[in-house]
Amino acid sequence: MGTPQRPLSPHLGIYRWQLTMALSILHRMSGVFLSFGAVVMVIVLAAIESGASQFQTVQSWLSHPIGLILLVGWSFALYLHLANGVRHLIWDAGALLEKDTANRSGLFVIAFAVIATAATWALAWS
Repeated sequence: MGTPQRPLSPHLGIYRWQLTMALSILHRMSGVFLSFGAVVMVIVLAAIESGASQFQTVQSWLSHPIGLILLVGWSFALYLHLANGVRHLIWDAGALLEKDTANRSGLFVIAFAVIATAATWALAWS
Protein backbone atom coordinates (compact mmCIF):
# COMPACT_ATOMS: atom_id res chain seq x y z
CA MET A 1 0.00 0.00 0.00
CA GLY A 2 1.63 3.22 -1.19
CA THR A 3 1.42 6.70 0.20
CA PRO A 4 -1.44 8.69 -1.34
CA GLN A 5 -0.32 11.64 -3.45
CA ARG A 6 -2.26 14.34 -1.66
CA PRO A 7 -1.20 17.98 -1.78
CA LEU A 8 0.60 19.36 1.24
CA SER A 9 -0.64 22.35 3.19
CA PRO A 10 0.37 25.68 1.64
CA HIS A 11 3.76 26.86 2.74
CA LEU A 12 4.49 30.39 3.93
CA GLY A 13 6.21 31.08 0.62
CA ILE A 14 2.82 31.16 -1.08
CA TYR A 15 1.39 33.89 1.13
CA ARG A 16 2.21 37.57 0.75
CA TRP A 17 3.48 39.05 4.01
CA GLN A 18 0.93 41.23 5.75
CA LEU A 19 1.19 43.50 8.74
CA THR A 20 -1.16 41.37 10.84
CA MET A 21 0.92 38.26 10.07
CA ALA A 22 4.16 40.02 11.02
CA LEU A 23 2.68 41.41 14.24
CA SER A 24 1.39 38.00 15.21
CA ILE A 25 4.88 36.57 14.89
CA LEU A 26 6.42 39.58 16.67
CA HIS A 27 3.89 39.19 19.50
CA ARG A 28 5.11 35.66 20.13
CA MET A 29 8.76 36.65 19.81
CA SER A 30 8.35 39.60 22.17
CA GLY A 31 6.74 37.29 24.74
CA VAL A 32 9.77 35.01 24.64
CA PHE A 33 12.14 37.98 24.81
CA LEU A 34 10.23 39.36 27.80
CA SER A 35 10.67 36.01 29.54
CA PHE A 36 14.43 36.41 29.29
CA GLY A 37 14.01 39.97 30.57
CA ALA A 38 12.17 38.60 33.60
CA VAL A 39 15.18 36.38 34.35
CA VAL A 40 17.44 39.44 34.15
CA MET A 41 15.08 41.26 36.52
CA VAL A 42 15.36 38.40 39.02
CA ILE A 43 19.16 38.61 38.74
CA VAL A 44 19.02 42.37 39.41
CA LEU A 45 16.76 41.87 42.42
CA ALA A 46 18.98 39.09 43.77
CA ALA A 47 22.01 41.36 43.35
CA ILE A 48 20.26 44.14 45.25
CA GLU A 49 19.52 41.71 48.06
CA SER A 50 23.08 40.35 48.05
CA GLY A 51 24.79 43.66 48.62
CA ALA A 52 26.33 46.69 47.01
CA SER A 53 29.24 44.96 45.30
CA GLN A 54 27.03 42.38 43.56
CA PHE A 55 24.62 45.10 42.49
CA GLN A 56 27.51 47.18 41.15
CA THR A 57 28.64 44.18 39.09
CA VAL A 58 25.18 43.67 37.57
CA GLN A 59 24.82 47.39 36.99
CA SER A 60 28.14 47.46 35.13
CA TRP A 61 26.93 44.62 32.87
CA LEU A 62 23.70 46.44 32.10
CA SER A 63 25.43 49.78 31.49
CA HIS A 64 27.69 48.17 28.87
CA PRO A 65 26.55 49.07 25.30
CA ILE A 66 25.29 45.52 24.72
CA GLY A 67 23.39 45.65 28.00
CA LEU A 68 21.84 48.99 27.02
CA ILE A 69 20.78 47.58 23.66
CA LEU A 70 19.13 44.66 25.46
CA LEU A 71 17.38 47.02 27.89
CA VAL A 72 16.05 49.17 25.05
CA GLY A 73 14.97 46.01 23.24
CA TRP A 74 13.18 44.73 26.34
CA SER A 75 11.33 48.01 26.78
CA PHE A 76 10.31 47.97 23.09
CA ALA A 77 9.17 44.35 23.44
CA LEU A 78 7.17 45.27 26.53
CA TYR A 79 5.32 48.11 24.78
CA LEU A 80 4.79 46.09 21.60
CA HIS A 81 3.47 43.10 23.53
CA LEU A 82 1.22 45.33 25.65
CA ALA A 83 -0.29 47.23 22.72
CA ASN A 84 -0.71 44.11 20.59
CA GLY A 85 -2.29 42.28 23.53
CA VAL A 86 -4.83 45.08 23.93
CA ARG A 87 -5.50 44.88 20.19
CA HIS A 88 -6.15 41.15 20.52
CA LEU A 89 -8.55 41.80 23.41
CA ILE A 90 -10.44 44.25 21.21
CA TRP A 91 -10.53 41.63 18.45
CA ASP A 92 -11.86 39.08 20.95
CA ALA A 93 -14.70 41.50 21.66
CA GLY A 94 -15.54 41.41 17.94
CA ALA A 95 -14.35 44.90 17.02
CA LEU A 96 -11.76 46.14 14.50
CA LEU A 97 -11.82 42.89 12.52
CA GLU A 98 -12.21 44.49 9.09
CA LYS A 99 -9.07 44.43 6.95
CA ASP A 100 -8.54 48.21 6.89
CA THR A 101 -9.09 48.71 10.61
CA ALA A 102 -6.93 45.71 11.46
CA ASN A 103 -4.08 47.19 9.41
CA ARG A 104 -4.54 50.64 10.96
CA SER A 105 -4.55 49.17 14.45
CA GLY A 106 -1.35 47.32 13.56
CA LEU A 107 0.29 50.58 12.53
CA PHE A 108 -0.91 52.10 15.79
CA VAL A 109 0.69 49.23 17.74
CA ILE A 110 4.05 49.82 16.05
CA ALA A 111 3.84 53.60 16.44
CA PHE A 112 2.90 53.27 20.11
CA ALA A 113 5.78 50.88 20.80
CA VAL A 114 8.33 53.15 19.11
CA ILE A 115 7.05 56.36 20.73
CA ALA A 116 6.68 54.82 24.20
CA THR A 117 10.17 53.30 24.02
CA ALA A 118 11.67 56.61 22.88
CA ALA A 119 9.82 58.50 25.63
CA THR A 120 10.88 56.01 28.29
CA TRP A 121 14.55 56.24 27.38
CA ALA A 122 14.43 60.00 26.89
CA LEU A 123 13.14 60.25 30.46
CA ALA A 124 15.70 57.73 31.72
CA TRP A 125 18.62 59.59 30.16
CA SER A 126 17.49 63.10 31.13
